[in-house]
Amino acid sequence: MASEEPSPIENMRTQMDRAQEYAGVDQNVFERMKHPERTLEVSVPILLDDGEERVFRGYRCQFDGGRGPYKGGVRYHPSVTMEEVTALAGWMSWKNALVDLPYGGAKGGIAVETKELSRDETKRLTRRYTEGIRRMIGPQTDIPAPDMNTNPQTMAWMMDTYSVYEGHTVPQVVTGKPVEIGGTPGRVEATGRGVGIVTEQLFEHLDNSIDGATVAIQGFGNVGAWAARLLAQAGAKVVAVSDITTGLYDPDGLDVIGLAEYAGEGGALADYGGPQAEAIGNEALLTLDVDVVIPAAVANVITTEIAEDLQANVVVEAANGPTTTAADDVLIERDVPVVPDILANTGGVIVSYLEWVQNTQEYAWTLEEVNAELERRLVGTFDEVIGAYTDREIPDLRTAAFSIAIDRCARAHSYRGLFP
Repeated sequence: MASEEPSPIENMRTQMDRAQEYAGVDQNVFERMKHPERTLEVSVPILLDDGEERVFRGYRCQFDGGRGPYKGGVRYHPSVTMEEVTALAGWMSWKNALVDLPYGGAKGGIAVETKELSRDETKRLTRRYTEGIRRMIGPQTDIPAPDMNTNPQTMAWMMDTYSVYEGHTVPQVVTGKPVEIGGTPGRVEATGRGVGIVTEQLFEHLDNSIDGATVAIQGFGNVGAWAARLLAQAGAKVVAVSDITTGLYDPDGLDVIGLAEYAGEGGALADYGGPQAEAIGNEALLTLDVDVVIPAAVANVITTEIAEDLQANVVVEAANGPTTTAADDVLIERDVPVVPDILANTGGVIVSYLEWVQNTQEYAWTLEEVNAELERRLVGTFDEVIGAYTDREIPDLRTAAFSIAIDRCARAHSYRGLFP
């Protein structure tokens, strides 16, 4: 199985190659777009609470800035590498272009297990990392945001560190902040809300009802938990969820509100003491007989073996790169629609854009306004992808989405030209 899995950057470039013929992009521009504009690796030394010094590795990649300032999250995870960050920055470039935001794509991270750090150690880690990348970021240059194992508090520390060096408060240097210091209501749940919106749109496109539809979600962090809540509110029946410790399955439907509150407080599903449910493995969850499966954890979980055994009618990618290119071929052959990650999980960056605009204008919108604008943009983008898929006879939704995104980025590069 391991030999089948491409590297993240190989996966992304294959997706670009498949979309090129439908995008009609100039070959010279296209080749340039497949490579990051710049990357940075920094040492992140911190003093631990026990007096020991440890050095972590931090990264930031700015992939494509043809359409505007770079934009992308910062993740804390032991698996973070420059190659992973580079691929994620590329996906951010196409994601931002697909939803027509005036951004390029970036990503950053630190290779660290945050569960082993205290709150103060995490704060020192964040501040030192921010100092390391601060010459690379800025409100008109590169705007970080939360990602895996980072949150509004992390963004507050990043903003404060950057502001100290600038000598004045710069809230628009990051997004995903607490509301009290310039954050936007609705940002925390935005990615999960977006997953729910596109899932409903897909069911409507297929002339099916989300009411009563069965859902399995692999990954029950912020995105998976909010997607579960919002889909349940729309009438869907969430029958299975999982985290790194285990999965829970109940064909009659899980108490997703209770589970989300428990997970939000740091609880592991393996220790959940709520209503009884059958334990299930992460791979088994993906092959349950349900209406929709939502991978919301890590990359490359839907392999060819999983794709061949998958019983769900549709797949909605809440995680980045959860389906291998070989598995994509299997699902296309089996006529299983897949809403790609660069569409399904764009809710977070859309609301991040709204936050950045508000910070720049020194103005604030209500939660209702933010959610309405999020839905308007996502529904419009979904319709555009369906239109490309249908009108151009593109074989799958991922290739349709990439063709739109790559075309937008390529046109920006063509207008701007090559320097010198």
